[in-house]
Amino acid sequence: MTVLDISANQVRGMIGMQVRHNHALCQVVDVLDDGPTLVLIDIDQHTRIQPDQHGEAHRRVPQSYSVALFNADRNQFSAAFLALEPVDA
Repeated sequence: MTVLDISANQVRGMIGMQVRHNHALCQVVDVLDDGPTLVLIDIDQHTRIQPDQHGEAHRRVPQSYSVALFNADRNQFSAAFLALEPVDA
């Protein structure tokens, strides 16, 4: 079985890139080593209420998403990653 071997450092160049994810305009803001996984933040003004440490809702923050690069077997790119559409800024 072939395993894709791409490190988080190799995809860090995507930070700052704008993409469409599930029809929302997003920006890549981080790459997590575990996976690796892209962290996207919705820049299309879709927000969610963020609770504080006590569970009290106090403010609205942009929606964030995590998109794994690979499938569970690490032998293909994930469907979510392949569905990202680059957007010209």
